[in-house]
Amino acid sequence: MTGVQELSDRARPGRPEGAPISIESISALTLATHDMPRAVRFYRALGFELHYGGEEASFTSLTVGGSFLNIVQADPETAWSWWGRVIFHVSDVDALYERAVQQGLEPQFAPRDATWGERYFHLTDPDGHELSFARPLDRPPAR
Repeated sequence: MTGVQELSDRARPGRPEGAPISIESISALTLATHDMPRAVRFYRALGFELHYGGEEASFTSLTVGGSFLNIVQADPETAWSWWGRVIFHVSDVDALYERAVQQGLEPQFAPRDATWGERYFHLTDPDGHELSFARPLDRPPAR
């Protein structure tokens, strides 16, 4: 059994083998900022709740109903080179990664567990839009 298969089996308890993989919802939208403190204060003033990070962080996540608005710190000395990222929650991260690779797509990295509590991988579409496919972890995030 390969490492990916082992992770895949661990990451999807209760999912019958051969069951269809589904994209379930948009989990989050990630935007870049040149000034994290200003961005965090702006969104918190609107009523967004802080989930992860904060004014001093390079990555911040705010809750938006059942979804998230993520903010990533961009280099303040450079022009925008990154628009953001859309994040989809999926039924099985590892199986979708395996499908993408089998179809000749080139994810940026194999699925991994994140400190903010999701298993995920990134893929760039043909027009340069960054996509992330994720699933919340069953256990609390490691910090």
